[in-house]
Amino acid sequence: MGAKRILVVEDNRDNMTLIVDVLSAFDYEVIQAVDGEMGLELAQAEKPDLILMDLSLPRMDGWTATGQLKANPSLKHIPVIALTAHAMVGDKERALEAGCDDYLSKPIDLADLAKKLVQYLG
Repeated sequence: MGAKRILVVEDNRDNMTLIVDVLSAFDYEVIQAVDGEMGLELAQAEKPDLILMDLSLPRMDGWTATGQLKANPSLKHIPVIALTAHAMVGDKERALEAGCDDYLSKPIDLADLAKKLVQYLG
């Protein structure tokens, strides 16, 4: 079996570069999307093993995109980890209610990211 595939939905170029570099160093195959609509399209086409979803996105935000992913029978099994700078009280709960399986706040702690990847991908 090949490398695990992770879809990263992130509109900030610097954040995307950092995440892609880290995931590539861990030998994951990375698929990139810059907004929620593109993320949905790529999730449907590529069927990744995990999705890292920024919640504040142009065109379609991560809350909406996650809700649509989880409503789709062919995609709902894919774990979605929210990535957000929204570290406000209640945001983690809101992300989980929206359908995210887990939550990481930005700036991303690489040790926490590594733990989540092992937890969801083995």
